[in-house]
Amino acid sequence: MPTTSRRLIPIAQPLISDEDKRRVLEVLDSGHFVAGPRVADFEQAFAAYVGASHAVAASSGTTALMAALRAADIRPGDRVITTAFSYGATAATILSCGAEPVFADIDPRTFNLDPESTADALGRTPGARGVLLVHLYGLPCAIDRFEALAASHGLTLIEDAAQAHGAAFRGRRAGALGRAAAFSFYPSKNMTTGEGGMATTSDPDVADRARLFVRGGERQQYLYEAEGYNYRMTEMAAAIGIGQLSRLDGWNDRRRRNAARLSDGLAGLDWLRCPVTPDGYTHVFHQYTVRVARGRDRLRRHLEEEGIGSRVYYPTPIHLTPFYRARFGESRCPEAVRAAEQALSVPVHPAVTDTDLERIIEAVRRFDPGKSSS
Repeated sequence: MPTTSRRLIPIAQPLISDEDKRRVLEVLDSGHFVAGPRVADFEQAFAAYVGASHAVAASSGTTALMAALRAADIRPGDRVITTAFSYGATAATILSCGAEPVFADIDPRTFNLDPESTADALGRTPGARGVLLVHLYGLPCAIDRFEALAASHGLTLIEDAAQAHGAAFRGRRAGALGRAAAFSFYPSKNMTTGEGGMATTSDPDVADRARLFVRGGERQQYLYEAEGYNYRMTEMAAAIGIGQLSRLDGWNDRRRRNAARLSDGLAGLDWLRCPVTPDGYTHVFHQYTVRVARGRDRLRRHLEEEGIGSRVYYPTPIHLTPFYRARFGESRCPEAVRAAEQALSVPVHPAVTDTDLERIIEAVRRFDPGKSSS
């Protein structure tokens, strides 16, 4: 029976504290709204957190990734290998540089870009210049294998870490694994600034170019040194971000605890596969994404009737969407296609209570994947 009278468990829920609100009011009272001292403080704190030497705040995760790619010297005509299974901004930011995305397949266990498929793509892509990694759902890519590929092929590694705040590979945090990286602070992310992003790097020249790009190409007002746009972060966003960053580790711990309870409770279902965390990886569970072998869309409707939010990230691989298919043809990425047919994310965020977790587990276990859709 539907449980619509019970509290809806949303797929994401930003947590904004009274202190966050107070900081925003201080900015409003100050009259200084854009790229001021709070942005500088947030940049410094975020760089230290990820273990990078520099951070450049931006207006969104997309503009931060544009800045990271351009600052890492991705140029018109270059080819960049990336995953077919991600949000469209991953590929669009490559196009924004005048470069071409070349799609490779994913590892079916992790949903992340597969090193072997990447190596195959490199073999058929003369002159490939870079690899854009996506740490999907909060799990880092197999960075050691990509570092080996980069060294042998002279490639630049860039991280799309939009979902990986605090994630780590063998103690090295996402955002400090490639030449440059980008994070998103969209409301659904592990921490938020309302809207915003951050590019990180340990290369001072990359940082300088990224900062020029998001600040109109200016170091001195009206003296343009490079191509640049107004992609600056607001002081209000940075004020929220400073407080959010201080609570991020605690929230990530709660996500991992919630994920462990879900995996324990959902174990033994032969039609459902829970997410994995390989040895040496720190997963931050931006999403808890299962693979549903049968009846994925019916399960989603069933959860909705039970008052439980869920979401398909992502229903169509990028290379099969109309624009990319028409422009670049159809790449062969069968694991990405299979993931798009089977993946389903359920709530794992820090606002999910123990009672909520039991509701999610019970609702999934009551579902009959063999039942007819009629």
